[in-house]
Amino acid sequence: MVVARPPRKLWKIGEIARHMNLSRQTIHNYTLLGLIAEEERTESGHRLYGDSVWKSLARIERLKQEGKSLSEIARRLVKAPAPAPAD
Repeated sequence: MVVARPPRKLWKIGEIARHMNLSRQTIHNYTLLGLIAEEERTESGHRLYGDSVWKSLARIERLKQEGKSLSEIARRLVKAPAPAPAD
């Protein structure tokens, strides 16, 4: 799936939803599940996502089309945190 998008560094959830034909709630849920990550928030609290979100969302949608559940997708996408460095 090729995602066509105008060049921009940070994206609001509504902009992503429109471009990907997803609901804002879906993107919010993906964030809560750790499938995608917001990069920062505006002063008014709006989530902002970087360009990497496009590739992640395309992969999530492809895996969903293959019949994978969100928990299966999460296992594939979410990496275990790196161990803390020893003191």
